[in-house]
Amino acid sequence: MPPAVTVQNLRKDFRYPRRRSGMLGALTGALVPDYQTIRAVGGISFEIAVGERVAIIGPNGAGKSTTLKMLSGILEPTDGAASVLGLTPWLHRKALAYRIGVVFGQRSQLWAELPAQESFTLLARIYDQSGPEADHRRAGLIERFELGPLLAQPVGRLSLGQRMRCEIAASLLHGPSLLFLDEPTIGLDITAKAAIRDFITQNARESGQTVVLTSHDTRDIELVCDRVIVINQGRIVVDQATDQLRRRFLSHKLITLNAPSRRVEIDLPGVTRRPSEAHLAVFEIDTRRVRVEAVIAAALDGGGIEDITIEDPPMEEVIREIYAVV
Repeated sequence: MPPAVTVQNLRKDFRYPRRRSGMLGALTGALVPDYQTIRAVGGISFEIAVGERVAIIGPNGAGKSTTLKMLSGILEPTDGAASVLGLTPWLHRKALAYRIGVVFGQRSQLWAELPAQESFTLLARIYDQSGPEADHRRAGLIERFELGPLLAQPVGRLSLGQRMRCEIAASLLHGPSLLFLDEPTIGLDITAKAAIRDFITQNARESGQTVVLTSHDTRDIELVCDRVIVINQGRIVVDQATDQLRRRFLSHKLITLNAPSRRVEIDLPGVTRRPSEAHLAVFEIDTRRVRVEAVIAAALDGGGIEDITIEDPPMEEVIREIYAVV
């Protein structure tokens, strides 16, 4: 099966007129423009298989959103090639639009003055969606996202979390096989984020949908995606499975101990105590210096341990470690 997305040496430059100070400078600039070029994406290459859920991450200005805009056909690259579902995005925008869903967290595809129900109806007409299958898909999305009570309200009066649920449902009305998500949970509360993550993951697993996501929220990456592409200054610096990324950049574990005593101590090399509450001790373990089994044995030897939890550090620590290296 061919990849869902293929990118080869994709590059995007933006040209801006250079600002000049003073009236004479402004006049000279108008008559003889002097342009400066900013490279947003600097020749990246990768493939995404059908059904993969991939996060494209990086610091602000790294080129993440620009990459998604080229892959969805919004921007034309300066150089390079890309194929999305067998189509060149910027040459076959209309054909591609019927096969992909796009959600930009800070831009709406819904009409603020219209009720969500009417926006869904308009989008269904735009995408030529009619008949029992389309009706069934629409009803399923409304039920899954619990949109029933919101349908009669103008989109502009919805909360951010409510609107984002409607946005993602709208992007799936035509049954796309590939979903582009640019910061889909930005500004949402914890409950709204969890609902959106759960649905994206479940929908992708059930339908075999390919998902490409950008986010600054490490939980989006951790809970939705099984592969991470890190872009820095317009270039790919890391491309690995999420679990491999953890192992490569962090050789640490977190061990949490619940105990009846107010403070638990472990005196071993490579073990650092993190700030924690009474009766709850959190230790960071450098597995290059000490084995997890040795730490657990030392904890049990101290007696009075009621519960032990072993986990990887949060993804945000992995990302910080990556940025420090690259």
